[in-house]
Amino acid sequence: MTASNPTLKTASRSPVSSSLAPRLLAVALLAVAATGCSGLNKQEQRALSGGAMGAAGGAALGIITGGSAFTGALIGGAGGAAVGALMKDK
Repeated sequence: MTASNPTLKTASRSPVSSSLAPRLLAVALLAVAATGCSGLNKQEQRALSGGAMGAAGGAALGIITGGSAFTGALIGGAGGAAVGALMKDK
């Protein structure tokens, strides 16, 4: 028979602290992206906007389907950036 120790506590993460890091990272990435977009040509602008739209769509689909929002955002962002970069001027 094993005795349990009522004073032994397991470390658990607070839901607030575990969700704060990704939010801070997102804010930092947005700040860097916003400051670095002033000198882009049309192809680079299409790649950037395609990547952003693809990442948002991929994250949304990942959440809706019960998968990973992060993985969806990575795949969607990469696909959107590629399509945006390959589009020709009209």
